[in-house]
Amino acid sequence: MNYFKSDLASLHADLVAKKISSKELTQATFDNIKATDPKISAFLHLNEDQALAQAEKIDQAGISDDQPLAGIPLAFKDNLVTKDEPTTAGSKILENFKPVYDATVVQKLNAAKMVAVGKTNLDEFAMGGSTENSAFKTTKNAWDQTKVPGGSSGGSAAAVASGMVPAALGSDTGGSIRQPAAFNGVVGMKPTYGRVSRWGLIAFGSSLDEIGTMTRGVKDNATMLSAIAGHDAHDLTTSTQPVPNFAADLTAATNVKGLRIGLPKEFLAEGVNDDVKQAILAAADTYQKLGATVDEVSLPHNKYGVAAYYIISSSEASSNLQRFDGIRYGYRANDVKSLDDVYVKSRSEGFGPEVKRRIMLGTFSLSAGFYDAYFLKAAKVRTVILNDFKAILKDHDFILGPVAPTTAYNIGSEVTDPMTMYMNDILTIPVNLAGLPGLSLPAGFSQGLPIGMQLIGRPFDESTLYKAGYVFEQNTEFHNQIPTLGGQN
Repeated sequence: MNYFKSDLASLHADLVAKKISSKELTQATFDNIKATDPKISAFLHLNEDQALAQAEKIDQAGISDDQPLAGIPLAFKDNLVTKDEPTTAGSKILENFKPVYDATVVQKLNAAKMVAVGKTNLDEFAMGGSTENSAFKTTKNAWDQTKVPGGSSGGSAAAVASGMVPAALGSDTGGSIRQPAAFNGVVGMKPTYGRVSRWGLIAFGSSLDEIGTMTRGVKDNATMLSAIAGHDAHDLTTSTQPVPNFAADLTAATNVKGLRIGLPKEFLAEGVNDDVKQAILAAADTYQKLGATVDEVSLPHNKYGVAAYYIISSSEASSNLQRFDGIRYGYRANDVKSLDDVYVKSRSEGFGPEVKRRIMLGTFSLSAGFYDAYFLKAAKVRTVILNDFKAILKDHDFILGPVAPTTAYNIGSEVTDPMTMYMNDILTIPVNLAGLPGLSLPAGFSQGLPIGMQLIGRPFDESTLYKAGYVFEQNTEFHNQIPTLGGQN
């Protein structure tokens, strides 16, 4: 059996039946990573010895039917802290940082007995949309290594798409799970704000960040979200709402009869590639044939989302990144003569250009003379955008649209043009501003590259998105297409 193309349920069944042990599966995973990752550059760190020892303990304890994730390898985005293992956030300033605790989501997946094999590459401090802003390497798209994998969770998306791991965690501040999932043809969920604890996530924009899951299929994604979601006393923004078994009812889901879907006209406006438009219209047609009603709707303030987002997120980033000062942990400059030198030189040498750009923008927006003109106004726009979504979702079960205006673009083609790069997130950013759940899944191809479809739901209604995504997946073949890479057995 080809374990690198298996879903979580198949892997679980084989582990329970002892057709393969967790240690054998983990060793095979590392062998495959070593053969495949030189082409992709998805991983920043591997922890082979610890992972194999962990897998052996799981085998010794045994895996039961009620442990759906036990013994299965996964990867973490490298802005999730892992005890005694490097956590860099893709930045030189944290190049040698080893945390003293595990993030809550890491703790939860350890408790579920998953086997963490390593940490994946990202744009520095999750600031970017192509994983080209990493201080260490540029990750490549799993389908075409001349293309970007998206970002900032590009390493996690490419690792899953190329078959190196069956699941990975990412973070999404303005599309950083959904966009790389779309570019690599995998499934990515940005949950409702507060559904998953952010404790142990190195913060970018605290009112926007959300940890989510990346897998090859919708049911796998639902299984993973159930494992990491829930209230956490360490994170007072987490909800106390009960966490459903998101995957439980998907097997019986065969249609979407009675569901009303909103298709915003702004999501198919000028700037969206024709192939992307046609894929989304075809998806809408598929949903109608499966019993749903699709209505054209409007998000009139969507066009202001990018401007509002970059003021809010950069303001929060300028505050969050103050802690990286060369004193407590992380990189410290050597040639210093005063305390001011330590601060200025450590941050100047440790941070990359995109991070510096956003710190400067955020500090400016929060300054006494400009707070009302920029940050306060952006916060008001955020409320207006949320109200637009509320108006549609009052009468519709979810909103349908593309994840990105185009498919993956060439490495190096946009990284030096921040404005063009920022506008690529115009379709994902409003979802973070509103705190809503968003699911990305494959919906087509253009010139051999995946096209991603986005489903946007009501707060804490990930279940409807998973049902609609699963039904679409079962009635199409896009998810069955995988990139061809050497090194996969």
